[in-house]
Amino acid sequence: MLALLLELTLGTGYAIFGAGIGAGLVALGAGLGIGRIGGSAMESIARQPEAGGRIQTAMIIASALIEGVALFGVVVCLLISFIR
Repeated sequence: MLALLLELTLGTGYAIFGAGIGAGLVALGAGLGIGRIGGSAMESIARQPEAGGRIQTAMIIASALIEGVALFGVVVCLLISFIR
């Protein structure tokens, strides 16, 4: 009985710890990805100012897709921590 209780407690703790680490990694990856997209877009616009509108549109679409994936990852991590 004590072994089962200890296993459930440790399993829950590991799940919450893993969910926290996962959510942090998702946020870090999204931030780095969007920063890289923004930096590359600014460099591209500086090289070809006449293509600025098309580059900016592509940058916004790519950033929105990254944000969507990051939000999905954080929600999955939260669900893992609440289900256990």
